[in-house]
This record gives sequence, C-alpha cells and structure tokens, in this order.
Amino acid sequence: MKKVFIPFILLITLALSACGANEPATAPESNTASIGEAPSQEAQSETVTYDSENGPVKVPANPRRIIGLTNAPNLVSLNANLVGVDEWTKKNPLFTDKLAGVVTVSDSDLEKIIELEPDLIIAGSWMNNLDKMSEIAPTIVYTWGKLDYQAQQLEIGKLLGKEAETQGWIDDFTSRAKAAGDRIKATYGDDVTVSVFEYDMKDIYVFGNNWARGTEILYQEMGLKMPAKVEQDALGPGYHTLSHEVIPEYAGDFIVLSKNKEGNGAFLDTEMWKNIPAVKNNRVIEIDTQSSTYSDPTTLEYLLNIFKNGFLTAN
Repeated sequence: MKKVFIPFILLITLALSACGANEPATAPESNTASIGEAPSQEAQSETVTYDSENGPVKVPANPRRIIGLTNAPNLVSLNANLVGVDEWTKKNPLFTDKLAGVVTVSDSDLEKIIELEPDLIIAGSWMNNLDKMSEIAPTIVYTWGKLDYQAQQLEIGKLLGKEAETQGWIDDFTSRAKAAGDRIKATYGDDVTVSVFEYDMKDIYVFGNNWARGTEILYQEMGLKMPAKVEQDALGPGYHTLSHEVIPEYAGDFIVLSKNKEGNGAFLDTEMWKNIPAVKNNRVIEIDTQSSTYSDPTTLEYLLNIFKNGFLTAN
C-alpha cells in the first residue's frame, strides 16, 4: 500500500493506497490458460463474486484487461494483465520495464478508459466518476489506509484468484524480514533504534511505522525500535514535519534517508547533520524516494535487500 504525506506527494496519497527478486510466483489455476496461451472463450466469460468493501461485485474469473487507478503496484506484483495505470506508478523506476506499453490513465479520462476496453477497473473510494466507470466494467473500490499492507495485498490476491500464493508470499516475506531483524539486533543490541527521514523542497519529515519508505519492514516485521521522539510525534499520525534544527532529536542509532531528487537536500551539507552520531558513524542507509513510496511486494523486496545490506555491513 502506498503511503505518502503532505505536501510533497499529496497527489500520490490520494491516487494510491500504500518489491523485486522474490515477487509472488504465478501458479497455474483451474480454467486458466498456461503462460503465453490465451484463455478459452469459456474461461474469459466466467465470472466470480468478489466481496468488496461496497458489497458483492461480479468480476471476471480471469481478467485480461485491468485498469489500476489505485493499487497498481499490488497488481503488478501478481503479474496482472494491466492495460492502464495511474501516472505515479508509471513513473516509478521499479515498474518501468513491467509497465512498458501500459497506458497512463486517471479517473477523469473516461473516454480513454472506454477505449482501453477494460474488463476490470480498480479505483479508490475518493475518486471521481465511480458510477460511470462501473457502467464501463466491473469496478472494485478500495479506501486508502483501511487495510494494512498485508491485508491489502491479500485482497488483491483474492480478486485475481491468487489468494493462496499471495498468502504464501506474505508468510515467506515476514519470516525473512524477522530473521534479518534478529540478526540486526544480535549485532547492535535489542534496543538499537532507527529513524526514517525524507525531505522535499521545503520540509523534512520523519515517519512512523506504516507510511511506506520501508517503515512496515523496519518497525513491524524486523521489530526495530524508533527513538522516543519519533514514537511520540510520528507513530500516531504516520509522519511528522521537522524544522532543521530539531533533526538530531529524532535521529536514531541508524538513519534511513529517503533521498528526493526533486527536493532540497542542502541540510545534508550542514554541520548539524554531519555531527549526528549516526552520520558520523556511517550508519545512514539511503533509499530513493520515488522507488519507496509503496508497500507492495515488489517495493518491499527491493527495500528488504537494501536494509539487510545497509545494517549488516555498517559495523
């Protein structure tokens, strides 16, 4: 699930809810063609009932032309057959190759949606034209933030008829992340702390435990601790805006720095930043903002690898 904040990526927060080498495999399903083989006419016409948050909706058992206006990364991670996605997913470096040839579309592009001839549309509950989209194709709506990252991925798995393999990925990923967290704590102590910072053109932010940027991995699955000030100010709302002079008060033993190529990182050259113990001790793990604002399997796998290398080679 994609988690974003005001003001840098407010549009992303509104467009999306909130991971690489070990993405879920696509297991063969009954009434589904083999890889590379088009489904039979009978398979294409079959429908199943999906219990959405707005009630039961009949959807294709084997959707072949999906538009993902939200949760597109979750769909990509399950090798869904996408014909249209939101602009933010299309711009994300992790999905560039996987979305080659997929059209950028929004909830206001009704004519484009019609031209794409979707058999399934995934949209956000806040979006416009939901009734009109439902007339074009079965439309499933998700409310951003209603589900945690595991539950959201599992719902996408249910929708695509891939619940078992999705649950398998969840179990495997959480086990691997916990094992990495155990190694980190064995190396640095059970009380080792980590802070996640990000900046835009104007402000600097510190994140709680469920706002993407790998926070779900660090705090939920690895079981690492956040500094007391971060817990006090960011855990509840999800993020907290900082002034430059108070950054050291929120810095943990390690810092995960989400580097925004379009932001103002001038503070990184200041004595204030350079004198933070984590910075002086070479315990800053850098991630790319544009690649880190979702909580789907592709993004989470990508970040888990960065974290394992960053924490376990810093000592």
